[in-house]
Amino acid sequence: MKFFSDIRLLVLGIWLGAACFFVAVAQAAFAVLQQHEMAGAVVGRSLTFLDFGGMGIAAFLIVSSLVPGKNISKFWLWIERFLLLLVAAACAVQEFVLGLWISMLRSQMGKPIDEVAADDPLRLQFNTLHEYSVWVLFAAMAAALVAFFIISNRKFGAAKPDKNVFDFSKEFKV
Repeated sequence: MKFFSDIRLLVLGIWLGAACFFVAVAQAAFAVLQQHEMAGAVVGRSLTFLDFGGMGIAAFLIVSSLVPGKNISKFWLWIERFLLLLVAAACAVQEFVLGLWISMLRSQMGKPIDEVAADDPLRLQFNTLHEYSVWVLFAAMAAALVAFFIISNRKFGAAKPDKNVFDFSKEFKV
């Protein structure tokens, strides 16, 4: 059972690492590429992979948490499932609500975002949605990190310590 838990930790850790790497790639793309439209395309495409990966991994981890284990606290198990559900929901909202809404706004603008006036209502709405998108990703990463610590601190059928550890009479009986 410990091996199964280690696999679950590995999968969740890979997604967390990818999410952290995505943040670095997003910042680097906008710093290096001259055209922000190209950087936005790279970031948007990478975010799609991250979101679908997060939904798939969270679903796998929720289903795999249904495998019975010995001496696992039901309270922490349900907290873990809730956090994984939060990861999946955040990735779904990111992809299917905010991502589509941002794409729709960009198509309505009809020109690159850098050419749209800062006080344009579409640009203001885009900036607000982008900020929501950042916060939703941060919430998913925080939930995944807490779930990671919950899974990693799980005890697996450890033997209960003897109440009288210093009773040596048992060892010397003939």
